[in-house]
Amino acid sequence: MKYGFVLLTALMIIPGILHAKETIMQEQGLYPVKAYGAKMDGKTDDTAAIQKAMTAAAKVGGTVTLPPGKYLVNGSLNVPAGVDVKGAANAPRYSEPLVGTVILATGGRDKEDAPALFEVNSSSSVSGLTIYYPEQKVADIRPYSWTFHLQGNDNTVENITLVNSYNGIKVGPEGNVRHRIRSVYGCVLRRGIFVDACTDIGRIDNVQFHGHWWWAGEVHGNSDIVNKYMINNLEAFIFGRTDWEYVNNTFVFPVKIGYRFIETPTGACNGQFSGIGADYAQRCVVVDAIQNMGLLITNGQFVAFAGDNPIQVEINKTAKGSVRLVNCAFWGPAVQNVVSHNQSFTSLSDCYLSSPHGALKPLVEADNGRLQVRGCSFEGGKRPDILLKQGLQHAIISENNGELGVKVVNEIGDKAIIVNNEPKQ
Repeated sequence: MKYGFVLLTALMIIPGILHAKETIMQEQGLYPVKAYGAKMDGKTDDTAAIQKAMTAAAKVGGTVTLPPGKYLVNGSLNVPAGVDVKGAANAPRYSEPLVGTVILATGGRDKEDAPALFEVNSSSSVSGLTIYYPEQKVADIRPYSWTFHLQGNDNTVENITLVNSYNGIKVGPEGNVRHRIRSVYGCVLRRGIFVDACTDIGRIDNVQFHGHWWWAGEVHGNSDIVNKYMINNLEAFIFGRTDWEYVNNTFVFPVKIGYRFIETPTGACNGQFSGIGADYAQRCVVVDAIQNMGLLITNGQFVAFAGDNPIQVEINKTAKGSVRLVNCAFWGPAVQNVVSHNQSFTSLSDCYLSSPHGALKPLVEADNGRLQVRGCSFEGGKRPDILLKQGLQHAIISENNGELGVKVVNEIGDKAIIVNNEPKQ
């Protein structure tokens, strides 16, 4: 009888202790998902429990905490305004071993326009997670909706690992300002980051997309299949309307198009891109449209050798804004380094241009707008270094040197100023 009384008393006290602990954590602004029913076993659907924790946190603007475990999410999670969602990772990590706070996502299969795994609203953040789609198979790669969708003002995604996302992170097309996407690593298959309708200075820093994350055996990967799919399908960084976008230290391998600039119903991009890279690409940079004030790329590294006609930078005739490349390196067996049909200005300054590819096409070719090439180094062998084609309105080619001198083919006559270049040998 005595022991029964003690046991009964303990059973009565323990829930009270647990409730008090939860109350203290909530007073500190912390909302642990386990307190709202999350099982974290990778088998039970935790969507509702996580959403319940976020709804509670939204009342005061708190932090939803997801300790290490595997969370099956069969639906979509809407992160309310002012809520932070935090997993256990303080930095991106590799997919093997698959540990830490791991989201096993199954929603949005075959429905690219379905709600994202995380719908992120104003003044909210998601960090410290690894996201894996266990039903996505290398032998049958299927479309999925976006992993993250950001809209509104001042939202953040950081310290995220994407194992095999089909579509990674979308910003817009709803109105938005000052997104922050930082320290995101992983494998994406169709689109990596797409930004649109940003009217005030978005920032993307320290992002790397690579097939590595879905090569690992623990996530049932395959390097050959994953690489082939990414080369044929992936557009890693896509920019529609965004005003003064800042992009720093980003990279992709392998890829169909590394960085693509387009026009959407809300407009096109202008911005500063520094320390960006694309390797094993069909196209490293494609400019379909850009705002008049233009695009500035500094310290880029571009390698294109995938597909039938690899070109590192291609600026199409629909582009009407300035494109300037400064201190960029073009290497690897591309057919051509820069091809410009730009209606406006294209400028290369202090760049290294080269290709051991057997084709004899010029490293730099322009047939529209205005071209300036100054202070660049060419390692192109016997091929022409620069071709000034008919249709080009004006060109300035000066102070360049080359492995065999600088070979300029001039089809525009006195519309070109060609001075102080190393004589061709």
